[in-house]
Order: sequence, then C-alpha cells, then structure tokens
Amino acid sequence: MVMGQVREGARLGTWAVGGVIGLAVLYVIGVFAFGGAGWITAPFRGEAEERGNTVGSGEFRQATYEEFFDLCEAVQNAEGTIQALQEERKAASEVRTTQIDQSITALRAARIESVNAYNAKAAQEHRAPFRDKDLPYRLDAAAERTTCTN
Repeated sequence: MVMGQVREGARLGTWAVGGVIGLAVLYVIGVFAFGGAGWITAPFRGEAEERGNTVGSGEFRQATYEEFFDLCEAVQNAEGTIQALQEERKAASEVRTTQIDQSITALRAARIESVNAYNAKAAQEHRAPFRDKDLPYRLDAAAERTTCTN
C-alpha cells in the first residue's frame, strides 16, 4: 500500500512539473503571438534605428568628417599663435611680457582641450570611420607641433 502511494505521488509530481512547463511554453507563445516580442526587442531595435539615423545619415558623416579637421586645425592655430607670442616676447616690455605669458598659458590650455576632444571623438566607434585617412589617429598633447596630415 505504501509503495502504491509513492508511485501515485511521483506520478502527480511529474504531471505538476509538466503542467508548469506547458504553461511557460504557452506564455512565451502568447507573448510573441500578441506583440510582446516587439516590447521585448524594443531596446535593440531602438539602438539600431538610432544608429541608422545618425551614422547612416549623410549629414552626420559629413559633419563628423569636418569636425576632425576643425579640431586638428584648432590645435595648429593655437600652436601658431603661441609661437608668434613667444617671438614677440623677446622684445616686449615687462608689462607686455606679463600679458603674453598669460595669453600663452590660456592658449596652451585651449590646445590641450582641442587635443583631448579630437582624441575622444577619434576613439568613438561610431565616429572613427569618418576621420579622414590622412589625419592622425591620435594627437599628442605633449608635442610642440601637430601635423594634421600623415
């Protein structure tokens, strides 16, 4: 009699587990059948759509391409101005020397900001493909001179 009860309990347990699995399968089928799959995949589709709207956009590609040149040119402009001020400093009065030193300090800071912006954008996966092949991969903040073509 005890053995029969154990078998009956095992049979009921098997039916219970099978029922739970069956309900789970029906739930998944229902989710996909009634549009739940759209809700589940929305984040992935949204990312793909956003990428298509930006990276796939001709305006984005052109703006990014020009942005790399603009940042590199800003670095070169700061370097040129620093050099001109250093030349002027040789014959400047004491008051003017102080002004020149302040200007050079500000220009060096602006140059470093431009270098960092260039390098940050060059490292971005969605922007890097639109950097001209003649532009350097990275700019060196410690370099005296920047070359914007290889």
